[in-house]
Amino acid sequence: MLKSKTFVKKTRSGGILKVVREHYLRDDIWCGSEVCVECKDESPVLEKDPCMESSMCTFPHYLIPDTNVVLHQIDVLEDPLIRNVIILQTVLQEVRHRSAPAYKRIKDAIHNKEKHFYTFTNEHHRETFIEREPGESANDRNDRAIRAAAHWYSKHIPDSAEIKVVMLTNDRLNKEKAEQTGLLVYRCDEYIKSLIANPELVDRLALTSDEKNEITSSKILFPEHLPLSQIQSGIKSGKYIQGTFRANRDNFLEGTVFVHGEGDESTEILLQGLQKLNRAVHQDVVAVELLPQEDWVAPSAVVLQDDGSKGEDEEEEEEEEEKKLQTKQVHRDSLKPTGRVVGIIKRNWRPYCGMLTLSHIKESTRHLFTPADRRIPRIRIETRQAATLEGQRIMVAIDGWPKNSRYPRGHFMKNLGSAGDKETETEVLLLEHDVPHLPFSQNVLSFLPSMPWAITEDDMNRREDLRHLCVCSVDPPGCTDIDDALHCRELENGNLEVGVHIADVSHFIRPGNAMDQEAASRGTTVYLCGKRIDMVPELLSSNLCSLRSNVERLAFSCIWEMNDNAEILNTRFTKSVINSKASLTYAEAQMKIDDRNMNDDITKNLRGLNKLAKILKAGRIEKGALTLSSPEVRFHIDSETHDPIDLQTKELQETNSMVEEFMLLANISVAQKIYDEFSECALLRKHPSPPPSNYDILHKAIKTKNLVIHTDSAKELADSLNQADIEGFPYFNTLLRILATRCMMQAVYFCSGLDSDFRHYGLATPIYTHFTSPIRRYSDIIVHRLLAVAIGADSTYPALMDKHKQAALCNNLNYRHKMAQYAQRASVAFHTQLFFKSRGILNEEGFILFVRKNAIIVLIPKFGLEGTVFFENKDKPSPKMTFNEEVPTLTVEGHTFNLFDRVRVTISLDASNIQHQKIRMSLLEPVIPGVSVPLPEAEPEAKKAKLDR
Repeated sequence: MLKSKTFVKKTRSGGILKVVREHYLRDDIWCGSEVCVECKDESPVLEKDPCMESSMCTFPHYLIPDTNVVLHQIDVLEDPLIRNVIILQTVLQEVRHRSAPAYKRIKDAIHNKEKHFYTFTNEHHRETFIEREPGESANDRNDRAIRAAAHWYSKHIPDSAEIKVVMLTNDRLNKEKAEQTGLLVYRCDEYIKSLIANPELVDRLALTSDEKNEITSSKILFPEHLPLSQIQSGIKSGKYIQGTFRANRDNFLEGTVFVHGEGDESTEILLQGLQKLNRAVHQDVVAVELLPQEDWVAPSAVVLQDDGSKGEDEEEEEEEEEKKLQTKQVHRDSLKPTGRVVGIIKRNWRPYCGMLTLSHIKESTRHLFTPADRRIPRIRIETRQAATLEGQRIMVAIDGWPKNSRYPRGHFMKNLGSAGDKETETEVLLLEHDVPHLPFSQNVLSFLPSMPWAITEDDMNRREDLRHLCVCSVDPPGCTDIDDALHCRELENGNLEVGVHIADVSHFIRPGNAMDQEAASRGTTVYLCGKRIDMVPELLSSNLCSLRSNVERLAFSCIWEMNDNAEILNTRFTKSVINSKASLTYAEAQMKIDDRNMNDDITKNLRGLNKLAKILKAGRIEKGALTLSSPEVRFHIDSETHDPIDLQTKELQETNSMVEEFMLLANISVAQKIYDEFSECALLRKHPSPPPSNYDILHKAIKTKNLVIHTDSAKELADSLNQADIEGFPYFNTLLRILATRCMMQAVYFCSGLDSDFRHYGLATPIYTHFTSPIRRYSDIIVHRLLAVAIGADSTYPALMDKHKQAALCNNLNYRHKMAQYAQRASVAFHTQLFFKSRGILNEEGFILFVRKNAIIVLIPKFGLEGTVFFENKDKPSPKMTFNEEVPTLTVEGHTFNLFDRVRVTISLDASNIQHQKIRMSLLEPVIPGVSVPLPEAEPEAKKAKLDR
């Protein structure tokens, strides 16, 4: 023990608490080198021949980076070329404190045996620990500790080994002090530039603070950001407002700042124009100044995309685009609180996928990178590999955004592969949506049960034996991760027993182990077209936990006793063992129900379930549950090429609804049970009611149809939608429900002890949770654990009863769920492009879903596809257009377009921008002079036959 520090602090109750802190030092901490003769290290990490060819360091050497090098040059340190690096405890602790992503990446590098990264606990080594001196800042003390450890290593390694220690730092003062003590020290960039084996590694260097401040233009393009101290005092006084910046995907000159408030009091502040955005990047936490009310503007109805076609200095063109932002006459009710960014509180930058736009200047190493995410501005990088990277998907990180640069500055990270390649594009969409998709580590897999696995006698003693019941599952075609199964039978008293049996995943995944931590981090299984990213290893998801037919499986069962009117007389929960008698698809189950010649046990079971489900659904709708609509598509994939060969909207059977009703009922029953038992820490799911302004688009949409939609409650909305029909227009009600879906808020997980509003608006139920899909949702695993404790089937653990830990878990689950949805949509969009790439031009009927100032957005019901028809073409004079925001309508050359109007369009793939390939729609009917496109030539009969097939 070096010494003991004693101090006192006041407790909340006003008492005095004496705190004693002791710091222990040791003299048996190994240096980790193979050449050392003093340390008795049985498994050294640092090699005895650390060869990294350098024009500057022509001798074998180990590297010791300081904290800022690890934080900012992690892309370089991860390269296979960089080996034999000593990561000091001082550095690791500071990195952990300052950046969770950088900390994870450096820990992964340390665990990679081929890298030979060694963690040296210098803070507990008798000869390397130093105390902070009076008046010395924590940062200066840490820099001195790094120098002290480097100095010890340089003395400790025997001279006979001829291995030197090289310290890397970008801090000028730290470098000077290291040199004064005789240390061998270099700037990170000068060391990397000296490496002979991989000259391209220079491209991965992040810009230092000095380089970020280089004058790229004499013209100041943006206002100076205020210092953090000024921002903090401004927020305290109310002069500035803190919020999260959200860029507009359809208009790169517009964004909003989301300001969190109490309860439902959150607001959004509108930003328009580059000056007002002031270098904010999507998801940054910013400080904004609210402009006077006379300067407020309305959100722009213009679609403006910075597609990478313009050069950096084409400012005049951008000024013209800024003029397009505002509609000339705007109703006062349309004006939104408007502001400007005055400072950045926290940058939330991440690595971005995209493509390089090569400079027109010959031999230039400076190029613009266009991110795949349209909400992210283009980034200027320096690379010597431009010719190689053309046409490739690459990853780039932002290093800074000077006030005199139109674009942020960044550096190349890695090449992902050729643009358009299916594997590459799938990797891009997973990275862009932050979906964890690396193979499960050996540490995670080590917690899987050994095979062959069987249910033990102990398992049977702890569970109810339900193997005799006629249980069956009903799922989509090709489903291998079967979460749920059902049964229905008549009891001796004439009532019905209905059971929902859910895979008992929590039996295999125990709290706190590596597999549990990985599942909690992933949060959900992600379903892409033709690919599934599992939340748990496949042995569980598709085998041991999957409720496949004719095998015994562990389950968690929710069993009701009901009468013929589907009224619940009794509910019980039990851990069980089941043996499913059939694994059916929705279509197979529907055929059994409809075929009156079939009367086997499974069919009777299904008919009983279906009859009860219809009653349950009618009861839910009567209470105000919403039946909304969202166009979903299913691809038929070629078994050899894996390309989509057919695309159609999903058809829902009665059996879809049957399964859904009992899953909803189970979730509601379990939610009530766990809340009754654990009112402070139950994991629940709520769906907030939308603010009235969300329904504006719905109210505007029906103005021209002489209909009224009441939105004061879910019940009123549901009744209005049920009555909203137009004779001769059967698809109108579906369109209206699709539009109503867009008005809804996102459903979220929450902890019952930290919220008071539990209601699920869409389902019209006062309480709800997720219990029925533990193979693919981590929320359900937690709910299973809570329910098991509630019925005495399992023991609790501290984190399960900690409402703050539950809330943090809910935040991650909400984020992962949202990202999974976005990734799934992106996968559908990519496969839709592949489908139309092979089909050429198609003519289809559609309906107008939205009207913009310069375009209409059309839904094609046949494909569940949305696309934009633009009325402006940069190669032709713009047609005469009049936009009425209130209705809304767009009049083009005398023809007025309203929401829900029927139109006929040509659909084709526009591949002119390889990164942002998109489905292009052009108007066929109605015919607008100078706008509509000529009909394509008739297709050959053979081709038409192929399309029909």
